[in-house]
Amino acid sequence: MTAIQDIPLTTISGGTSTLGDYAGQVLLVVNVASKCGLTPQYEGLEKLHERYREQGFSVLGFPANDFAGQEPGSDEEIAEFCRSTYGVEFPMFSKIAVLGPERHPLYRALAGDQDVQWNFEKFLISRTGEVAGRFAPGVTPDDEQLTAAVEREIAAPR
Repeated sequence: MTAIQDIPLTTISGGTSTLGDYAGQVLLVVNVASKCGLTPQYEGLEKLHERYREQGFSVLGFPANDFAGQEPGSDEEIAEFCRSTYGVEFPMFSKIAVLGPERHPLYRALAGDQDVQWNFEKFLISRTGEVAGRFAPGVTPDDEQLTAAVEREIAAPR
């Protein structure tokens, strides 16, 4: 496993996890927020997850309140909002920081020295656990640039 796959994570329901739990899958890691102009991307992220999950793909949502207080809720409130409003079934994780001194180690590993721009920035992780792409918040889940990258990683030799 790569170092990124060993970073401890907490699921939105309080369980322990790592990206290693998804070893061998292509992942799209997204910092999400419930009160953002981009929040409707949840619907597209769920469709993307459904479209490719049988091919070894998962969207992973990481709520963050780093941008204009747009994710103020508790993990329970976030989970309920995502399920009831957008039918989200892809894995969700406990709220984290993606910026500043409290930035979660996962986002330190994903973004390196660069800051995350805003909610709904997307990191594509290859089956081998390497960052294979980074997509700006405005790149929607159905954008051809993103879906082509997902398909390329799914088709890559294992």
